[in-house]
Amino acid sequence: MSQSTLQNTLLLVLVVVTVQNQLAASSDVLDLGDADFDYIAAEHDTMLVEFFAPWCGHCQKLAPEYETAATQLKGKVPLAKVDCTVNSETCGRFGVNGYPTLKIFRNGEDASAYDGPRSADGIVSYMRKQAGPSSTPLQTDEDLEAFIKNFDASVIGFFSGADSSQLAEFQKTSGALRDSYRFAHTTDLGLGAKYGLETEAVLLFRPPRLNSKFEDNVVTYSDSVSMSALRSFIRNNVLGLCPHLTPDNRDALRGKDLLVAYYDVDYLRNTKGTNYWRNRVMKVAVGFDGLSFAVADRQDFQDELEEEFGIGAADGGELPIVTIRTREGHKYTMQEEFSRDGATLQHFLEEFFAGRLKRYIKSEPAPQYNDGPVKVVVAETFDEIVNDQERDVLIEFYAPWCGHCKNLEPKYTELGQKLSNDPNIVIAKMDATVNDIPPPYDVQGFPTIYFAPAGHKDQPLRYEGGREVNDFISFLQKEASHLLALENTREDL
Repeated sequence: MSQSTLQNTLLLVLVVVTVQNQLAASSDVLDLGDADFDYIAAEHDTMLVEFFAPWCGHCQKLAPEYETAATQLKGKVPLAKVDCTVNSETCGRFGVNGYPTLKIFRNGEDASAYDGPRSADGIVSYMRKQAGPSSTPLQTDEDLEAFIKNFDASVIGFFSGADSSQLAEFQKTSGALRDSYRFAHTTDLGLGAKYGLETEAVLLFRPPRLNSKFEDNVVTYSDSVSMSALRSFIRNNVLGLCPHLTPDNRDALRGKDLLVAYYDVDYLRNTKGTNYWRNRVMKVAVGFDGLSFAVADRQDFQDELEEEFGIGAADGGELPIVTIRTREGHKYTMQEEFSRDGATLQHFLEEFFAGRLKRYIKSEPAPQYNDGPVKVVVAETFDEIVNDQERDVLIEFYAPWCGHCKNLEPKYTELGQKLSNDPNIVIAKMDATVNDIPPPYDVQGFPTIYFAPAGHKDQPLRYEGGREVNDFISFLQKEASHLLALENTREDL
């Protein structure tokens, strides 16, 4: 190597090291290791720690979000990280066996796993609730009003004194639920006078931005305080008639029959415009029981709208797009434009409850010819083929890119050929990446194979056996409704 080349190489290395050092110096994430973890963690009442490995893809994806959150929380809640590839002693002590692992530490002790959002905003919101006492003490009317004026709901206990047994139970509950809700308390019952309180009680204040004339903005709990009863009260009331659905709270709203109006929801810059359409949803919603309602920012869920409902970014213009997803996974979309008087939404809901709406099903076109030994199933033909009560069906749910599926294909085709003359059984497959999978089928990986017996289509049996042709045949000999007819014979096996 020439002297000039060596000098250029050394200069490049120096530049890289300098840049790395500058980035490290500007980071608001504490970089901890075996030598300093214990004493630095002990200095902080609350600290979030990420245990990571540099090669981990999920860690790399989290890194910029974590850094942004650390900057926003600077001076309030420190965020730290530990590289487990060079600090195995610390990571081993805290049972880290996957990356990234996030834990909350209090005064140096491992307090709990972090199970909140992995976005910067989500981390900030979650960790702000972790900082300080689980229930904020309020002394004055100004304290009370300041606490209520928040983006999230507020749960506030009003008690007769510091020795109140109800207060003790309230604080116990706040400690258990601080990850999910904001709590405060006062021992001055006079602060509750403006809300009609004369005795000890708990008030749930819905977020001011979601206040409306269609529901109570403050809900009262006046029974004896217990953790189970107060938890149920909060869960049953905190969302209200039409909450703001976000990627961070979607799990609390899923699992029920849910109508969502998607549009430009922006409570930071355009509260009035956002509530213009939300109020029109609520005006109609009050007339219908048995369905939950929400509004959501379309940009937050555009990928989901396209994937699950076939709604592209250019569809619908600026008007709200309305969908319903039931707890069984059935999907519906409002085809008419959202009218300002709510009439089209009213009609959509009337048709839904009357059972007259056509379900939206994501489906490939049915193949023009389907004469092969393995029948191709699409969502539109699932009932016709798989739910045929007269025949047993073995169906493979696959993904075109799946290596295991490609390896299985010739064996699965051979199985279909061996049973091609059996009128009582169908060997089938469906591309699960472009077709909706109906309940009760649960497909979390590929290939997933189910057996749907004749006469019992509501009880499909997941196939867990080997993937050789003889393995499938042995399974079918045991489970089939009729004796198998293999190839061109009708011999019973």
